[in-house]
Amino acid sequence: MRAVVYTSSGPSAVLSLVEREPATPGPGQVGVRIAVSGVNPTDWKARNGSTRRGDFTEVVPNQDGAGIIDAIGEGVAGLAVGDRVWLYLAQHEQAGGTAQEYVILPAARAVRLPEGIDFAVGASLGVPAITAHRALTVHEHGPARLSPGSLAGRVVLVAGGAGAVGHAAIQLARWAGATVIATVSSGTKATLARAAGAHHVFDYTRGDLAEKVNEVAPGGVDQFVEVSIAANADVNAALAANHAVIAFYADNGGDTFTAAVRPGFAKNLRFQGLLLYTVGADALAAAAEDISAALADDALPVGEDAGLPLTWYSLEDTAAAHDAVQSGVVGKVLIRVADL
Repeated sequence: MRAVVYTSSGPSAVLSLVEREPATPGPGQVGVRIAVSGVNPTDWKARNGSTRRGDFTEVVPNQDGAGIIDAIGEGVAGLAVGDRVWLYLAQHEQAGGTAQEYVILPAARAVRLPEGIDFAVGASLGVPAITAHRALTVHEHGPARLSPGSLAGRVVLVAGGAGAVGHAAIQLARWAGATVIATVSSGTKATLARAAGAHHVFDYTRGDLAEKVNEVAPGGVDQFVEVSIAANADVNAALAANHAVIAFYADNGGDTFTAAVRPGFAKNLRFQGLLLYTVGADALAAAAEDISAALADDALPVGEDAGLPLTWYSLEDTAAAHDAVQSGVVGKVLIRVADL
């Protein structure tokens, strides 16, 4: 089989295409033929050494993907050979990610794709969708699970509404019944956030963002999905409703943040960090189940018409795919591994 690998950290030039023998799944594992591999910022960061990749001599990159189960290890229940699945955190705690034709991974990381949902959608989920789910389920007085109506009456603000996490957060919050506000940095991105389903979209580079948000949410924002806490902590605190939670998942814009003290305690605010690699198995399983329910309701489409443009590469061009994500290409970068 073909696999993209790297043996040392560095720029995308460390990636190479090699031939490897497919492995056999062990107890609790499944073997999956990969159709599409998804690329996230975490993938190039792990490759270049910005984040720890584990003590492996050879690594296949990319956490997310979609394909067909080809083999089942001992003790696996609920999955069968021939099942179409989406994958998440495929490379977490192991060396084999989805930038290869065949991957072995824990069965818990393979989730059935509902009928009619294609591999491009499945490969676009994973890290972005689970991150969005977690951000929407950490409110002290909010739901721990998402379903239609579970966020009814709540106002959710999604920062970076044209990004992959922002896109998933808009879709999941809308599916769950929230009023969704998205912030973006351009008119093009505003169009994408509206296509994803945001009720209100504001360009934070133009005019007074707080004034605009207050006009549509005079009672304050209940939940924030925040990509740049260093830049937005103070404005979030000013816009927050009592007991609001500001869930942040990235360090875009700075390594540290400060926030005004008085709004923080006066509004009983909570700043909630989240990282999928340490969030725990229960949270991951809950997210996978709820995301699958949203998929069955056709609530998570991708493509430009749905607010998430897709940029495709071949497996041979995985390095270019990593570079595209690192350069900040808008939308989702996917790698077509095989026609299944």
